[in-house]
Amino acid sequence: MPRLELDARYAARRHWAPRRADFAVWAAAALTLAAAPGSVVLAVHVVGEARSRSLNEHYRRKPKPTNVLSFAGPGIGADGRNYIGELVICAPLVAREARRARIGLRAHWAHLTVHGVLHLRGFDHERAADARKMIAKEIQILDRLGFSSPYA
Repeated sequence: MPRLELDARYAARRHWAPRRADFAVWAAAALTLAAAPGSVVLAVHVVGEARSRSLNEHYRRKPKPTNVLSFAGPGIGADGRNYIGELVICAPLVAREARRARIGLRAHWAHLTVHGVLHLRGFDHERAADARKMIAKEIQILDRLGFSSPYA
Protein backbone atom coordinates (compact mmCIF):
# COMPACT_ATOMS: atom_id res chain seq x y z
CA MET A 1 0.00 0.00 0.00
CA PRO A 2 1.43 3.41 -0.91
CA ARG A 3 2.16 5.90 1.84
CA LEU A 4 -0.15 8.86 1.29
CA GLU A 5 0.65 12.42 2.25
CA LEU A 6 -2.57 14.39 1.93
CA ASP A 7 -2.94 18.15 2.08
CA ALA A 8 -6.60 19.11 2.59
CA ARG A 9 -7.64 22.74 2.34
CA TYR A 10 -11.08 24.16 2.90
CA ALA A 11 -12.10 27.38 1.16
CA ALA A 12 -15.79 26.50 1.50
CA ARG A 13 -17.17 25.47 4.88
CA ARG A 14 -20.83 26.44 4.45
CA HIS A 15 -21.78 22.92 3.41
CA TRP A 16 -20.65 19.78 5.17
CA ALA A 17 -17.27 18.55 3.94
CA PRO A 18 -15.33 15.48 5.00
CA ARG A 19 -12.43 15.63 7.40
CA ARG A 20 -8.88 15.23 6.13
CA ALA A 21 -8.85 11.69 7.56
CA ASP A 22 -11.86 10.73 5.41
CA PHE A 23 -10.21 12.02 2.25
CA ALA A 24 -7.05 10.11 3.17
CA VAL A 25 -8.91 6.80 3.55
CA TRP A 26 -10.81 7.21 0.28
CA ALA A 27 -7.79 8.38 -1.71
CA ALA A 28 -5.57 5.63 -0.31
CA ALA A 29 -8.12 3.01 -1.34
CA ALA A 30 -8.16 4.37 -4.89
CA LEU A 31 -4.37 4.53 -5.00
CA THR A 32 -4.00 0.97 -3.74
CA LEU A 33 -6.27 -0.49 -6.41
CA ALA A 34 -4.87 1.79 -9.10
CA ALA A 35 -1.32 0.59 -8.41
CA ALA A 36 0.40 3.76 -7.25
CA PRO A 37 3.99 3.00 -6.20
CA GLY A 38 5.85 4.42 -3.21
CA SER A 39 5.04 7.60 -1.31
CA VAL A 40 2.26 9.64 -2.87
CA VAL A 41 1.48 13.32 -2.33
CA LEU A 42 -2.07 14.51 -3.04
CA ALA A 43 -3.79 17.84 -2.41
CA VAL A 44 -7.56 18.14 -1.96
CA HIS A 45 -9.14 21.59 -2.08
CA VAL A 46 -12.77 22.04 -1.07
CA VAL A 47 -14.14 25.15 -2.76
CA GLY A 48 -17.33 27.08 -3.37
CA GLU A 49 -19.19 27.50 -6.63
CA ALA A 50 -17.44 30.68 -7.78
CA ARG A 51 -13.99 29.12 -7.59
CA SER A 52 -15.18 25.88 -9.20
CA ARG A 53 -16.83 27.83 -12.03
CA SER A 54 -13.70 29.93 -12.58
CA LEU A 55 -11.40 26.89 -12.76
CA ASN A 56 -13.80 24.89 -14.92
CA GLU A 57 -14.13 27.77 -17.37
CA HIS A 58 -10.39 28.40 -17.49
CA TYR A 59 -9.27 24.78 -17.88
CA ARG A 60 -12.24 23.10 -19.57
CA ARG A 61 -13.97 26.06 -21.28
CA LYS A 62 -17.20 25.23 -19.43
CA PRO A 63 -18.68 28.32 -17.71
CA LYS A 64 -20.31 26.49 -14.79
CA PRO A 65 -19.18 24.88 -11.57
CA THR A 66 -18.35 21.19 -11.60
CA ASN A 67 -18.28 18.64 -8.81
CA VAL A 68 -14.61 17.60 -9.09
CA LEU A 69 -11.61 18.72 -11.11
CA SER A 70 -8.37 16.73 -11.22
CA PHE A 71 -5.06 18.42 -11.91
CA ALA A 72 -2.11 16.14 -12.58
CA GLY A 73 1.06 16.78 -10.65
CA PRO A 74 4.65 16.67 -11.88
CA GLY A 75 5.15 13.03 -10.86
CA ILE A 76 8.25 11.74 -9.11
CA GLY A 77 10.19 14.54 -7.45
CA ALA A 78 13.86 14.75 -6.55
CA ASP A 79 12.88 13.56 -3.06
CA GLY A 80 11.46 10.31 -4.53
CA ARG A 81 7.86 11.15 -3.67
CA ASN A 82 5.17 10.88 -6.34
CA TYR A 83 3.36 14.22 -6.59
CA ILE A 84 0.24 12.93 -8.32
CA GLY A 85 -1.69 16.18 -8.27
CA GLU A 86 -4.70 17.81 -6.74
CA LEU A 87 -8.44 17.49 -6.59
CA VAL A 88 -10.71 20.52 -6.42
CA ILE A 89 -14.16 19.57 -5.13
CA CYS A 90 -17.12 21.96 -5.06
CA ALA A 91 -18.91 21.51 -1.71
CA PRO A 92 -22.25 23.19 -2.60
CA LEU A 93 -22.54 21.21 -5.83
CA VAL A 94 -21.72 17.91 -4.10
CA ALA A 95 -24.47 18.64 -1.55
CA ARG A 96 -27.04 19.44 -4.27
CA GLU A 97 -26.14 16.37 -6.33
CA ALA A 98 -26.44 14.07 -3.33
CA ARG A 99 -29.79 15.58 -2.37
CA ARG A 100 -31.15 15.31 -5.94
CA ALA A 101 -29.94 11.73 -6.37
CA ARG A 102 -31.14 10.82 -2.87
CA ILE A 103 -27.80 9.36 -1.91
CA GLY A 104 -25.84 9.90 1.25
CA LEU A 105 -23.63 12.94 1.27
CA ARG A 106 -20.68 10.95 2.66
CA ALA A 107 -21.09 8.34 -0.08
CA HIS A 108 -21.08 11.02 -2.77
CA TRP A 109 -17.94 12.67 -1.35
CA ALA A 110 -16.24 9.26 -1.28
CA HIS A 111 -17.26 8.58 -4.88
CA LEU A 112 -15.99 11.92 -6.16
CA THR A 113 -12.71 11.52 -4.29
CA VAL A 114 -12.18 8.05 -5.76
CA HIS A 115 -13.24 9.29 -9.20
CA GLY A 116 -10.78 12.19 -9.07
CA VAL A 117 -7.88 10.02 -7.87
CA LEU A 118 -8.54 7.54 -10.68
CA HIS A 119 -8.29 10.41 -13.16
CA LEU A 120 -4.91 11.28 -11.65
CA ARG A 121 -3.86 7.65 -12.11
CA GLY A 122 -4.68 7.84 -15.84
CA PHE A 123 -8.26 6.55 -15.97
CA ASP A 124 -10.73 8.36 -18.19
CA HIS A 125 -14.35 8.08 -19.34
CA GLU A 126 -14.35 9.88 -22.68
CA ARG A 127 -14.72 6.65 -24.70
CA ALA A 128 -17.24 3.94 -23.81
CA ALA A 129 -14.62 1.21 -23.28
CA ASP A 130 -12.56 3.49 -21.01
CA ALA A 131 -15.68 4.53 -19.11
CA ARG A 132 -16.57 0.89 -18.45
CA LYS A 133 -13.10 0.24 -17.02
CA MET A 134 -13.20 3.35 -14.85
CA ILE A 135 -16.71 2.65 -13.57
CA ALA A 136 -15.79 -0.94 -12.72
CA LYS A 137 -12.76 0.29 -10.78
CA GLU A 138 -14.85 2.91 -8.94
CA ILE A 139 -17.45 0.31 -7.96
CA GLN A 140 -14.74 -2.09 -6.75
CA ILE A 141 -13.04 0.59 -4.62
CA LEU A 142 -16.29 1.96 -3.20
CA ASP A 143 -17.44 -1.57 -2.34
CA ARG A 144 -14.22 -2.16 -0.39
CA LEU A 145 -14.90 1.09 1.44
CA GLY A 146 -18.44 -0.04 2.32
CA PHE A 147 -20.34 2.16 -0.13
CA SER A 148 -22.91 1.05 -2.69
CA SER A 149 -22.40 1.51 -6.40
CA PRO A 150 -23.23 5.09 -7.42
CA TYR A 151 -24.35 3.69 -10.78
CA ALA A 152 -27.06 1.32 -9.48
